[in-house]
Amino acid sequence: MPPTSQTLTAERILEATEEVLRRHGPAKATVVDVARALGVSHGSVYRHFRTKAALREAVTKRWLDRTSERLARIVTAGGSPEERLRAWLAALFEAKRHKAGDDPELFATYTVLTDENGTVVGEHIADLTGQLTRIIEAGTGSGAFMAPDPAAAARAVFHATGRFHDPGYAREWQRPGVQEEFEAVVDLLLRGLTSP
Repeated sequence: MPPTSQTLTAERILEATEEVLRRHGPAKATVVDVARALGVSHGSVYRHFRTKAALREAVTKRWLDRTSERLARIVTAGGSPEERLRAWLAALFEAKRHKAGDDPELFATYTVLTDENGTVVGEHIADLTGQLTRIIEAGTGSGAFMAPDPAAAARAVFHATGRFHDPGYAREWQRPGVQEEFEAVVDLLLRGLTSP
């Protein structure tokens, strides 16, 4: 193994794991491959992540958190609740479309990993619907939205737009006309939230 001059951290391990997954795919990537890429023993990796499953879960969470963090900034940004809701949904669609289109091999890998890590995915969805709830609550508080139960409305908005963020629909995201279809769904949702 080549010597390593940097301190081994969980973040470095996750970065290396992502590269190993990109290179080998989820079926063939091993902890030994990750250790080799870092120039350390596999025992060193296990000191940070007790099992291969824990490592795969952590790298999946890291990947999903990138999207959540970007979207969280929109929740607290300026602008009306309508503008923030529209921007949030557009950013979610763009983030997913970007991930699927720019690095299809890694996207396919993460699709496998998210299937393995239902708890992490559930937490991610809860975080996203929580963000939507805060936007809808702000709209309800200002009188812009009519939503007696902002959390239920947020879940409904999330599910209604699933075609534009659920990885199962990734093949459709580059199809001509999909952006117009997305905008039509968002317009309809906003009309529903603003109608008395």
